[in-house]
Amino acid sequence: MVEDATDRHGVDWVDRTAYPLESRFLDLSEGTVHYVDEGPADSEVTLLFLHGNPTWSFLYRHLVCGLRKEYRCVAPDHLGFGLSEHPEGFSCLPSDHASVIESFVGTLGLEAVVPVVHDWGGPIGLSYAVDHPGNVRGMVAMNTLCWPVSGDPWFEAFSRVVGGPLGRVACERLNAFVEFVMPLAYADRSRLTPAIHEQYRRPLPAGRRKGTWVLPRAFRSEREWLADLWARIPTLEDHPTLLVWGMEDPLFRERELRRFERLFGNARTVELREVGHYVPEEAGSDLVEPVRAFLADLR
Repeated sequence: MVEDATDRHGVDWVDRTAYPLESRFLDLSEGTVHYVDEGPADSEVTLLFLHGNPTWSFLYRHLVCGLRKEYRCVAPDHLGFGLSEHPEGFSCLPSDHASVIESFVGTLGLEAVVPVVHDWGGPIGLSYAVDHPGNVRGMVAMNTLCWPVSGDPWFEAFSRVVGGPLGRVACERLNAFVEFVMPLAYADRSRLTPAIHEQYRRPLPAGRRKGTWVLPRAFRSEREWLADLWARIPTLEDHPTLLVWGMEDPLFRERELRRFERLFGNARTVELREVGHYVPEEAGSDLVEPVRAFLADLR
């Protein structure tokens, strides 16, 4: 059922000029998922855009608007983020987000899927891919990972600080991930304008910020799930893959990119030298042509 976001959620802050996409809602057993579904239903492939922390489908608006004339573009908000429901008992763990996405894809009957993933959207989307390789035509990955980070001092420290007790207080009371972590991850912070920043701030009012500290903690708490995912990832090594990397990202560094390249030996890589972590936001419409060229080769 398609409804206006204002009707369903009582919000009027969504900038429909920047985000000229029709809001839809899907009721699943875990909660109600907000998503956009643009483009021809009979497209050769379905692009499945999966965001990370603390973003929502707004992150992908440039790609969706640039590709929707040619391809079906589906972009959900994870539960606890964006305009999706914030179920009180939902864990916000990546493994549970992955289960929701599996239900989401199955319920909508999406076929010939190309996950377009960023940040925690990476392991969430790749989890679907390893479970359903026959329904995945290719992958586009941006500044993410899909393996446990045990022993990596940087990720361990980030997880302990932001996902620890003090980080929880900062995220829940001060919206710290949006207010402080997000700007620090930009290569050029002027690209995060006050108007755009507000579109990431408003979906996370007090009492609805659980996911922003659970996901950093998940680098440690989801080690077994990440290890299992990494063990099964080689089943995808022959799938066409596009790696688009912000080279100024302080968290997902060049070493993570090279690890993906070793796994997907035939991957196409686009290195963005003046882009930080939030690639779809920072690069914007400049991403459309590299992704379009990759999709054309899938044909």
